[in-house]
Amino acid sequence: MLLERLYDTDLAQAGYLIASTDAGRAVVVDPRRDVQVYLDLAAKHGLEITDVTETHIHADYLSGTRELAAATGATIHVSGHGGADWSYGYDAHLLHDGDEIVVGEVRLRALFTPGHTPEHLSYLVTDGGVADEPGFLLSGDFIFAGDLGRPDLLDEVAGGEDTREDSARTMFASLRDRFVTLPDHVLVFPGHGAGSACGKSLGAVPSTTVGYEKRFAWWAPLVAAGDEDAFVERLLHGQPEAHAYFARMKRQNRDGPALRGPVQPLAELDPDDAASRLADGRAVLLDTRSLDEVHRRAVVGALTVPAATNRSTYAAWSYDPEHESTPLILLVRDAEQAEELRDNLLRVGIDTVAGYITSVADLPSFVPETVAPADLSAHQHDLLLDVRGRDEHADGAVPGSAQLHGGRALWELETLPTGGRVVVYCQSGLRAGVVSSALRRAGYDITELEGSYAGWSQWAQAGR
Repeated sequence: MLLERLYDTDLAQAGYLIASTDAGRAVVVDPRRDVQVYLDLAAKHGLEITDVTETHIHADYLSGTRELAAATGATIHVSGHGGADWSYGYDAHLLHDGDEIVVGEVRLRALFTPGHTPEHLSYLVTDGGVADEPGFLLSGDFIFAGDLGRPDLLDEVAGGEDTREDSARTMFASLRDRFVTLPDHVLVFPGHGAGSACGKSLGAVPSTTVGYEKRFAWWAPLVAAGDEDAFVERLLHGQPEAHAYFARMKRQNRDGPALRGPVQPLAELDPDDAASRLADGRAVLLDTRSLDEVHRRAVVGALTVPAATNRSTYAAWSYDPEHESTPLILLVRDAEQAEELRDNLLRVGIDTVAGYITSVADLPSFVPETVAPADLSAHQHDLLLDVRGRDEHADGAVPGSAQLHGGRALWELETLPTGGRVVVYCQSGLRAGVVSSALRRAGYDITELEGSYAGWSQWAQAGR
């Protein structure tokens, strides 16, 4: 048996290729939408991808299940446990608890583990060449290293009302009746690692074991004691705000993401042509330079999505393909970076990329307005906006600030003053820079707080 973990560090998301090398057949679990990586891996090992599946209807990225099946002819398998609201809206083979996907001597048995979502499946994997019982669990967003999948997303982004407590109690039952009954030696491969918004304190290690989680996870003593109420309170407390784009991911993944098919290499655009498109609104620039570079010289109307980290997430904070189709022009270092960024965008359903440029030399520019902490009190503004999470804000904030998570800002513009000036900050300045560019493009008068909260705190502790 071959088991390969394919990890997207940008979204902290793991997909898996599991194969019988003797049979030359493979199944892919939880693929992302830019599927070439799975095709390349299969080709490297001389495998045919015959089956593709996913653990649940994802909220944080756009599934590549349909895309990979279209590219390979593989059979799609999805959960049949979704009920009226969370059943898949496209043709697929429905799996129920105990059903199996078989590739040669390798068997994946579906284990119904609801809680994070109503339809969630985990997969017990048996390598029939050496054992007659499972040795591995693909746990999706059920079990993470040291944590559990959050049970509140249906309320947060999917139009649910007061479902979170029932979902948390369902999670308790899944742990009690399913997970803790498994042998301690079973190796657990989760669907996410540290940095994902699908839980609140995910571990950074790529795998764990049933025995380790039963002994050391925060929830283990509560499940062992049968203390469901305390478990529900602990699980629900402190969950981070869900990004607004999660609602779009949920709908598209349930109904079936649009098929992209083979993609052609992105073209480097003529600078004059790009400038003309940007000037008359036929395109919008996605600026991947560092925040320091943007603060020295920003392009008028551009969205700031620094290439260093969280590219998919920040792009989805800034551009909503459900409400606009203006093509993006990518400002990047070179063609390789342009292709990497396009993949990041595909993973969150942003498909309208016209091409790329490598210089802003001839584009209209401005210097974004900033204000130093020492000058903030004298700076005229109508709102001081903290775009960190609510827990961060509660732990310490600039006096007089209002909190609105950066991942929800474009979806809650009614909370911002029309025609007024808004001062924006986060912890270090990165999230504030991303949100500020999106709000400027939406027509708001934005000033960024120099150094953000970290800078303000240093100034305050120095005695002002």
